[in-house]
Amino acid sequence: MRWTARARNATGWPDENHYTTARDLATLARAMINEFPEYYKWHAVKEFTFNDITQSNRNKLLWRDPSVDGLKTGHTEEAGYCLVASAKRDGMSIISVVMGTASEKARADGSQALLNYGFRFFETRLLFEAGQEVTTARIWKSANETSSLGVLEDLYITVRRGAYDQLESTSDMPSIIEAPVASGQPLGELKVMLGENEVLRTPLRALDENPAGSFWQRTRDSVSLMFE
Repeated sequence: MRWTARARNATGWPDENHYTTARDLATLARAMINEFPEYYKWHAVKEFTFNDITQSNRNKLLWRDPSVDGLKTGHTEEAGYCLVASAKRDGMSIISVVMGTASEKARADGSQALLNYGFRFFETRLLFEAGQEVTTARIWKSANETSSLGVLEDLYITVRRGAYDQLESTSDMPSIIEAPVASGQPLGELKVMLGENEVLRTPLRALDENPAGSFWQRTRDSVSLMFE
């Protein structure tokens, strides 16, 4: 994860050296959704009452689009009207970031347009299930000659609609892997290409343990490796 933001205070109030980017805010929003779901759901609350005072959520999309479930508005004179919006339709989640608009209506309209564009022209598909064998690797000096490799969590990918069947996946593996191998140990990388563009890269992990082999197996493989 690479950050380009620079903070000069904890409040977010303007400073000439206090800045961030749309990508930074999208990264923060994704972390909130994935890592703090118990807090994320608060951002879908349209209004609440405290001390006999009712406060309304300033994210107008919550009233306009039932698929919207967050996330955060913001406004200063220097930054303009900003909105990080999140929505989910048919199991697909999208985050949009709009910054520097002239009004609350403009940030809502811009966010709605981005969300609609994303849902219309992109799709999220399951690439590999957790624990599914993606490939195998030769393990030298091991009890088992090969180990199954895969991902430990369901792996999804988002691409333009109609492009899923054009994806090609390849495995980048070290030339020599020696035992022992622990379950979950990263042994290589899965690379997914769309034409000449790399769209995803993630570790390939051992799905099971593969301990060191017997003395005979280790000796045999040691001799074989001398000629590799």
